[in-house]
Amino acid sequence: MNRISVASGAATGSGSSVDATPYIRTIEWDMMNKTKFFPLSMLSSFSVRCCLFPLTVIKTQLQVQYKSDVYKGMIDCAIKIYRSEGIPGLYRGFWISSVQIVSGVFYISTYEGVRHLMNEMGAGHRAKALVAGGCASLVGQTIVVPFDVISQHAMVLGMAAHAGPRADLNPLGIKTGPGRSRFALSLDISREILKRDGFRGFYRGYTASLMAYVPNSAMWWAFYHLYQDELCRICPPWVSHLFIQCVAGSLGGFTTTIITNPLDIVRARLQVQRLDSMRVAFQELWREEHLHCFFKGLSARLVQSAAFSFSIILGYETIKRIAVEEQYKHQIRW
Repeated sequence: MNRISVASGAATGSGSSVDATPYIRTIEWDMMNKTKFFPLSMLSSFSVRCCLFPLTVIKTQLQVQYKSDVYKGMIDCAIKIYRSEGIPGLYRGFWISSVQIVSGVFYISTYEGVRHLMNEMGAGHRAKALVAGGCASLVGQTIVVPFDVISQHAMVLGMAAHAGPRADLNPLGIKTGPGRSRFALSLDISREILKRDGFRGFYRGYTASLMAYVPNSAMWWAFYHLYQDELCRICPPWVSHLFIQCVAGSLGGFTTTIITNPLDIVRARLQVQRLDSMRVAFQELWREEHLHCFFKGLSARLVQSAAFSFSIILGYETIKRIAVEEQYKHQIRW
């Protein structure tokens, strides 16, 4: 099944020979206790989202602004949001976006399930990661896009305080004010989308989301295993395998972010600025930015992706080690 990799152990005797110690490099789906895995996975996902959500708000606001007319960069954006709205401004749309924790359960179940099926077919581990990552994102995006649309509208409402009452930052005409709660704003956004577009409005930008996130997810998992294999090959045996996996996750995040950045900007603009199609969004982005469209909001996305990738893999691989069945525990390397 190609589950167990062989790592070099400690030298024995006089040090002239090396004992090969087998360990499980990738903990597979049928090796885990699911009653432990799912609750811990949801808790880990929520904790990471709580810590890193401000980066999502900053990234989204940088992506939808015209050139650099509101913020000069990631740090400037964070400072202006904090000065005008405080900490709550950095968590605009958080509770709506937190529904992604539920979609995350479907995402990881699909990923591990497809890996398991392909494992029985004898596929290589990088091919398994590529296909399973794409399938997982397809399922996850189908569930989460409506909440993503509402969340992103809520995120950019605060930009009016820095850019003035621009229509493209509040295309739904939502009434904002110091006395309005986040919940009330989210309800108003939902009602307005339903009134203008019907149920289809909640899936605005769905195709763009799939084009941005399905390849992103597929490549991320493939690069994750690629970097993990290379790091395992070049690192000495005493280096923590969990640390190698976290670094591999961050490198995979960097790589896929650079490749897919323009698609993510188009997705955000379609959902927030209510443009007619991906073609219109691409044309407008090119007219405004030209070659800068490949780098717009990239610094925030790179920081976000690296931080998310490191944290998610740290939680995910730790939980897999905790949830692994007893008969495999002696073959687990931390």
